[in-house]
Amino acid sequence: MRTEQYEPRAGTQPMGTQVQEIRPTGNETKSSFMTTEFWIYLAAVAAVLIASYAVGTNANHADYFRADKAWWFITLLTIGYLGSRGLAKAGSSTRSKMRDARRR
Repeated sequence: MRTEQYEPRAGTQPMGTQVQEIRPTGNETKSSFMTTEFWIYLAAVAAVLIASYAVGTNANHADYFRADKAWWFITLLTIGYLGSRGLAKAGSSTRSKMRDARRR
């Protein structure tokens, strides 16, 4: 039979062995406004809006780059940007505290 020694001043029960999991505290991914993909996205949206405004009508009054087409391209850019951020966050090694609490 194994006995454990303990200090009587510390309490009535011997101290058990505690195991702590050590995890890195930082996030793997940056916040969105600090990434180059965010700034490229904003530049692309600005370029689409400027191009839509700059391309005017010709002599026949035909508008080659109408506003609805410009917003369609901005929507496609936004879907692409959100998809790339989702993939970046999916590869993140950080877990939420709620999920860690449920695990224990």
